[in-house]
Parts: sequence; C-alpha cells; structure tokens
Amino acid sequence: MWQANTVAARLAAAGEFRCRIVVIKTSGDRLVDAPLSEAGGKRLFVKEIEEALLGNEIDLAVHSSKDMPAVLPDGLAIAGVLPREDPLDAVVLPTDVVSGFSRTVMSTDELVAHFGQSPRIGTGSVRRVTQLSRIFSGARFVPIRGNLDTRLKKLDAGEYDALVLAAAGLRRLGFGSRISMPLPVSACVPAPGQGTVAIEIREGDDTVARLVATFDDPAAGAALEAERTLVAALGGGCQTPIGALASPLDEDTLELVAVVVALDGSRIVRGAARGPRREASVIGVRVAAQLIAGGANEILTDARSQPSTVISRQSAAMTDE
Repeated sequence: MWQANTVAARLAAAGEFRCRIVVIKTSGDRLVDAPLSEAGGKRLFVKEIEEALLGNEIDLAVHSSKDMPAVLPDGLAIAGVLPREDPLDAVVLPTDVVSGFSRTVMSTDELVAHFGQSPRIGTGSVRRVTQLSRIFSGARFVPIRGNLDTRLKKLDAGEYDALVLAAAGLRRLGFGSRISMPLPVSACVPAPGQGTVAIEIREGDDTVARLVATFDDPAAGAALEAERTLVAALGGGCQTPIGALASPLDEDTLELVAVVVALDGSRIVRGAARGPRREASVIGVRVAAQLIAGGANEILTDARSQPSTVISRQSAAMTDE
C-alpha cells in the first residue's frame, strides 16, 4: 500500500489525475502452504494483477520489482520506476538484545559472537539462507510470515533470535531504527530489483506512459534493467539462489555484481562488470556469461529440483479516474 499510495501521489502531481487503488490478492498470497516451485513459479505474485491490466480493468500496476518474473507477458512493459531505496538486506535483533550493545549497528564478528552456535534466524528466502549459511555456519533458518509489524512482534517475543529483512521495507515503513546491521554486499548480495518499485503498463498506452515518465528515475531504471537481464539470461525464477545488485558509480557508469550459491552453501560463483549506463542490458548479459562459465547453470538446475519455501507478498494495482 505504501508503494501504491506513493505512485498515486506522483501521478496526481504529474497530471492532476485522481487514482483509485485496487488491491488484488494474488495466487501467491493465497497459496501459503505449497512450494512455489510446485505451484507455478514467481508469476503467482503478479498473475491476477497482470491479467487485470491486460483486460483493461486497471490502468497500471505497482510492484516490488523483485517479485516480478524476468520476462513479462506479451503486451506489458515496465514504464518507469521510483528512486531506489536502500537495496541491502538487514539483520534485525530483538529490542532487549540491541539495548545491551553500546550502539545499534554491529559488525559481522559481533553478531557471530552474540549468536553462538545455533541461532534461530527468521527468513524464508533461499537466496539469503544460502549466502548467510556461509557466515553463520550453525544457524537454524526458520520461515517467518506475516506483515512487517507482525514479524517484529514475533522477534521481540522471543520466537526468533534475529530476522533478515529487506532494508527498503523497514525504512519505507518507518522501522529503519530497527536495523541492527546492514548486510554488506560481500556478505549477502541482495535480490535482483530489491528496493525498487516498478510501474507496469500496457504496451502502447501512451497516455499513462507519458505520465509515468515524468517521475521515472533513469538511474534506478538502468540498474533494474541490468539486474533483470542477468536473471533472464540465467533462466532464474522464484526462490532461486541468485543475488544481483547494479549500482551507479557516476552519472554515466553502472557496476553490476552478482552471485549464485548452492543450496547447501558449498559452492559459490561470483561475477562483476561495469560499463556505460545506456548499456545496462549488455552488462547484465556479460555478468550472466561469467556466472555460467563458473558453473551457475549446474547450481541453478540442482536448486530447481529441490523444494522451496513459500513467501507471501502483497501487490497492488491502480486505475485512473
């Protein structure tokens, strides 16, 4: 809803349109017990919304871009993106634990020393588990569901020793102070598209496209293009252990780093490249080729053959009035 309301405000400022927000509960939100790999893949989080868009029931869709499949259905396109929020993952500790430290933000060594041998870390993300298991070797990664407030209450009640969440969601909803440690890219490469809100429209809808273009962020859009191109080149889908982050080095240069990790954390393949922002898709293909040469295809094939954990996410769509 934060995402939808923010885009609605931008549209109103751009074209004096009033927007009606339509909340659509997707198949991915309802199928909370079946692994996504068995239930139909990542498009479960956007399927009904995209059908409404193609059926002219809504005029644009607002998504957390990391929930979108790398290849969109025919007739749809990403018209623009909002400025990117903090793309990193973050460790969140219970309030009573944080109060025992002299400062809120801690180092990896401090966290490892505090957790001991087998902390209970709340996350259902395959990508996070595969990377963090290489740092917290004795950790037990436990799925956690519910909205952000519910998850934090469960953490503070002692059901988990820590949570790993997207920093963007915490900051946007006013919980930035709960971040105990932002995880550096060297420890955990974030999900492709993390922190980026994407606006999806019908191809050829020039009126909506012009409105969205007035508040599109070119730098964030180029970063998203590089990350999505990489995922498409790898054939990645929902709950595959792919991390990717494209960052602007200056107004014209983009750097993309990416990682593919075996589900048990035993193998890791890294890639990186930089180049002109206008060549974002080329950079994505180049890094994907590096990963494939390092054995990423074998890792991803093995990951797809094993059960995944379901994550419930909410998406929203909007119509112009």
